[in-house]
Amino acid sequence: MRRRLARFVPAVAVAVLVAGCTVPDPQWTQPTSGRPLHAPSAQASGPGGPASQSGGLDIPAADWKPCPDAYKDVFPTAPENTKFDCATVKVPQDWAHPKDSGTFDIAMVRGRSTSQRDRVGSLFINPGGPGGSGWDYGVYRSVYLPAEILRRFDIIGFDPRGVGRSSPVKCFSDADLDQNFGLDPDPATDAGYQQTVALTRKLAQSCGEKYGDKLPLFSTEQAARDMDALRASVGERQLTYLGYSYGTLLGAVYAQLFPKNVRALVLDGAVDPTLSAQASAEKQAAGFELAFSNFSKWCASNTQSCPIAPDARAVVMKAIADARVSPVKGNGRDATAGWVFTAVVSSLYSESSWRLLAQAMQDLRNGKPDKMFRLADAYAERDADGHYSNMFDANSAVNCADSDNVPTVEQSRTLEAQWREKYPLFGGPLALNLICSQWPGKHDPYPTGPATGSAPIVVIGTLGDPATPYEQAPALAKMLGVGTLVTWKGEGHTAYPQTGCIIDAVNRYLIDLRVPPQGTTCEK
Repeated sequence: MRRRLARFVPAVAVAVLVAGCTVPDPQWTQPTSGRPLHAPSAQASGPGGPASQSGGLDIPAADWKPCPDAYKDVFPTAPENTKFDCATVKVPQDWAHPKDSGTFDIAMVRGRSTSQRDRVGSLFINPGGPGGSGWDYGVYRSVYLPAEILRRFDIIGFDPRGVGRSSPVKCFSDADLDQNFGLDPDPATDAGYQQTVALTRKLAQSCGEKYGDKLPLFSTEQAARDMDALRASVGERQLTYLGYSYGTLLGAVYAQLFPKNVRALVLDGAVDPTLSAQASAEKQAAGFELAFSNFSKWCASNTQSCPIAPDARAVVMKAIADARVSPVKGNGRDATAGWVFTAVVSSLYSESSWRLLAQAMQDLRNGKPDKMFRLADAYAERDADGHYSNMFDANSAVNCADSDNVPTVEQSRTLEAQWREKYPLFGGPLALNLICSQWPGKHDPYPTGPATGSAPIVVIGTLGDPATPYEQAPALAKMLGVGTLVTWKGEGHTAYPQTGCIIDAVNRYLIDLRVPPQGTTCEK
């Protein structure tokens, strides 16, 4: 569940299962002031089937079919004791005009433990992004959630509109994405800056040429309304939901639109919906700077595990500077400043990747960029053949539809210099939200207000979270009005299910609706 940080957008997030020096899997790893769409909100409905309602429409029951091969994009072999079913639900392209706007296909996968008993219902999951595949993540979490949860819930993963298997947005070429990730992340010269402006303009125009006036339809509010249709299609009167990173924004918007349909929402790695694009980007710059400082301190204190000790920051800064003028040659690619920077970003989502970052930087000093590229490609969702998923196409489409107030190209140039002084490694890159500055589509901001009438919602923040800095968690809980804040004194992006205290609090809430005490704090 990763909130994606890139020159595309100031974005976010991936839950990772990592050990030792394995690469974090990027599949696991942000909508706004607003006018609601004009379709009426659904009320809690009866059992699923043709009579279930969402937005005033009849939502047919999901036509589940066995899909035993669902694991293949996630696991090398079929997991034991888990059965998978798949379904596709058609939703209106535009919930403001549901009868005559055409439809999008939303792909769902259901994981069900063979030892399931005392079933509570369906637990919907979103991994973040925006653009992360909730379908793949649902398969993953159908195996890797606490056993108590797997015994009591069906795990439902879904790709939101525009993502993966759900009427995907695809407008960026592999070559353009390679150029994007390879470019200098913080160009000091005007020529370098104009090169970045030109590329992001090309990327934005490619989406406009392909999708035209449909671009606003990929907004978060539209996706939140889809989620209520999915709830109805599986026969749940109310929604039980686990959202990470951007998934917290999706859940928060859902709670504002359909408060009476909330059973239990866990929002982990919280996004503050009230922040402007500029404020959100600056907070993320500060968050990544803090995470990198924590990595550097770890390096200095663990010299046997960190070959770039004692001054890891100096080594990384020099590696990026050297890559600007003389990049190390890789297999078919040069290890340019952009690729080195992307590898650093990738490693900071999980403390368990710090050792790999240190080894990758040491190898790079010795002329071997392979580990660096492994980290960077994991973040970029680039495979060994140089092909990309549609993560960043969807990421841009959603973020730019959601954001109606982003800095201009000229303002971004000024911010780049100012933030570079405040946040030496991440400030400049995060100031460059240039694709949304040049986006050809209209905007569809999401609402930012209380979820009046909703059941209590659990909001989790991690003190060392780089992608969604901790202070956004109490802000989201306060905005919702029904939020209960839970704090983890840990490192990395998101908390559940990484530590016993968080696991116990979330499990009791999801199963028994036992809300943790306000301000619950879990130690590292």
